[in-house]
This record gives sequence, structure tokens and C-alpha cells, in this order.
Amino acid sequence: MTRSHATESVPHQPPPIRPGRPRPPIRPGRPRPLAVLALTPLLRYAVVRHAVPTGTSRRTGCDACGTPIGLDRPWPVLGPTARCGGCTARVGPPPGTVELAAATAVVLLLTGPPTTELAAAAWWLAFAVPLCFVDLAVHRLPDRLTWPAAAGTWLLLGLAAVTGAGSEPWLRATAAGLSLAGFFALTTLLLGARGFGIGDAKLALGAGALLGWYGWATPVLGLLLAVTLSGLVALGLLVTRRARWSSHLPFGPYLVLGTLGALLLVW
Repeated sequence: MTRSHATESVPHQPPPIRPGRPRPPIRPGRPRPLAVLALTPLLRYAVVRHAVPTGTSRRTGCDACGTPIGLDRPWPVLGPTARCGGCTARVGPPPGTVELAAATAVVLLLTGPPTTELAAAAWWLAFAVPLCFVDLAVHRLPDRLTWPAAAGTWLLLGLAAVTGAGSEPWLRATAAGLSLAGFFALTTLLLGARGFGIGDAKLALGAGALLGWYGWATPVLGLLLAVTLSGLVALGLLVTRRARWSSHLPFGPYLVLGTLGALLLVW
């Protein structure tokens, strides 16, 4: 006589957890470079629209043939080739320059600060990049770009203050932005055309706020870098006879470069 043994199902036991190194905390994801570079048509569009002389309405089409320029039909005029789709004439900055500037800004931001501060720097650069090209082309910094750059930077730094940084750096950033802009405006009032422009003062609002977040010495460093760089370029142009003592050089691009240089030193 045989006896049958009942088989009971044994519940699956998870393998024991072995002690090891603790997992690093999950950090918020940073923007992918390719995703950010997909926005370069917007930057080129801002340059094409606003790189017009003072008193002239914004550009809406190709200067050569009148073909409309818009985000609904971005290629090829708003692409790296920067050519009109109707007559193949070049429109806006040289091919690849806006894209190269945007790629450089993305690389710098990827090595930068925490996410909340990164958002403020990215916002300001999104306006500063086209402003550089506009200033180089027509020696002006339009309000449609300078004011949103300053306001958005100030608000995003305020968000960083609320989410953990505290009010002290935000108040210092506010004071630094107003002080730097006031200095630029004062030179315009006292020196006229020989001083900085009012557009430079508006651009300095956001630049000063970004730099002032990291301390009072950082805006001074950024301004010194900008003035030094512009002086070296002006000296080179004078030596090569590509400019005269009476020539007026745009200062906006040097202010942006000086701001980036100072930020890289404190990040």
C-alpha cells in the first residue's frame, strides 16, 4: 500500500538584500542638448524680426523678394543655411552662427547650477543670444527682448528663493540688477553717445540679477570682464584700421560674454 504525499505550494520568497553602497539620490533631469537645439529656429526668428534700424517696423519677409518669414514655414530661412526659400538670398545672421551660439550656451548650462537657478540662466540666455546678433547687426537692443529677459530671470530667481535658497540671495540679486542697470543708465545721461546705451542698461537688469545671486563681487567681475574684452577688441580694430576713435561698438555681446565668464567662475 502506497501513501501519497500532498504537495503544498511554497510562496516565493524575494532574495535577501545584500548590504552595499547606498543608491545616489535621483536628481532632476536636465534638458537634453538636442531638444534645446530644436528651439534654435525661434532664436533665429527673433533675430530676423528685430534686426532692423530704429523706427523701422519688424521684418516680416525677405528683403530681396518679400517672401514671408514665419514659424509656420521655418525652413530653410530659419534653419542653419539661413537662406530664403524664394530667392535663396541670405536672411539674418550667417549660416550656423545662431546654432553654434545656442549649442555653446547649452554646454555651459549643463555644467552649471541646480535646476531652479539653471532655469533662470537658461531663460536669460534664450533672450541674450538673439540680442547679441541684433546688437551686432543694427546697434540696438529692442525692448521686446530685454524686458522679458529681465522679468523672467527675476521671477525664476524668486522661485529658487522660495524653494529653498532663501530670500537673501534673491534680494541681493534684485539690488545688483538695479544697481548695474542704474550705472549703465547714468553713463548715458552723463556722457551721451560716448556712454553705454539705454538698451545696455535694460540688458544689465537680468545680467546683474543673475550675477548678484552669487554675491556682490560677481557683478563687478562680470562688468570688468565685459569692459576688458570690449577694450581688447576695440584695440585690435584700431590697430588693423577697421575702426576709428569715433566708431561706436555694440556693448551687448560683451556684456553677455562677461556675464557667462563670471558665472562659469562661480558655478
